[in-house]
Amino acid sequence: MILEMKVPSPGESISEVEIAEWLVKDGDFVEKDQTIAEVDSDKATLDLPAEESGIITLKAEEGDAVAVGQVVCLIDTSAKAPKKNIVKQDDEPVEVIKSIEEPKEIISEDSFAKGTPSPAASKILTEKNIPISSVNGSGRGGRITKDDALKALPKVDLNAIAKERKIESKKLSMLRRKVAQRLVAVKNQTAMLTTFNEVNMTPIFELRKKYKEEFKEKHGVGLGFMSFFT
Repeated sequence: MILEMKVPSPGESISEVEIAEWLVKDGDFVEKDQTIAEVDSDKATLDLPAEESGIITLKAEEGDAVAVGQVVCLIDTSAKAPKKNIVKQDDEPVEVIKSIEEPKEIISEDSFAKGTPSPAASKILTEKNIPISSVNGSGRGGRITKDDALKALPKVDLNAIAKERKIESKKLSMLRRKVAQRLVAVKNQTAMLTTFNEVNMTPIFELRKKYKEEFKEKHGVGLGFMSFFT
């Protein structure tokens, strides 16, 4: 039996959706209620579950705009799930034990400080993966200082980075396109301005100072500036 899967209605005002991504391939066996695709509407991204188990045949491509109620895939419910191949392991892995030679102590005639980085220098060299042996120390006894570590950092060519910078273009989803359209519409249809007016508030201050005690005794609340504005 061939089952036709149609696009369900995400909402009353939505008549079209877009296939954002197929999560299965053409000819795959799908289980019932398995999510097979993601569809974008004007309001949200929705999951499309398989209505029955069987082999799926895709009828729409990713990025296609399809109407609500349109057939997007077919499911052959008479097909059976493929058997999984079980690999038997007859032979057990043989454990190989290698002898480890103990490191021999190397006695150097140089001082202990030579080639030893300071804590700040060690942090810089570790973060940048710079071998300590490649840095010459200028500190006391040949110790590697922070300045030595900074000088050992590779120089960055800003011009080369700008040339290697790649621009990747991606198609906007239906939801993002709708959001962009509404943002542009709001900007074009709304008066984007701010008005400033200067007012001499000295008479209001004097009037409030004169009557605030009497006003509070009579009404039980303080006399604020909003009373004058309203």
